[in-house]
Amino acid sequence: MSAKKQAGQPAQMHLNVELPANLEAIYSNFALITHSPSEIVIDFARMLPNVPKAKVYARILMTPMNAKLLHQALGENLGKFEEQYGEIKTPKHGFHEERPIGFKK
Repeated sequence: MSAKKQAGQPAQMHLNVELPANLEAIYSNFALITHSPSEIVIDFARMLPNVPKAKVYARILMTPMNAKLLHQALGENLGKFEEQYGEIKTPKHGFHEERPIGFKK
């Protein structure tokens, strides 16, 4: 890793990220989030219409600090997405019983 520093700015880290050739992308339309004092656990699941069961396909564990940094990064990236493609519409009252697929707060 190398770092470059410009006057008045923190050092920027350059990181090489390896993506395995056989890495499979997983689609998720439902997430369960739990926590302890030291960990945040996010289970990514998929629900199908008219199926009363969701299957978890991935579990991510992280520290509360890293979860907060992920939250900030998602916010920044969603802002950039909306600048380019327009506002992302969400239900006014969150989770809808008539459409039980989606992420809950």
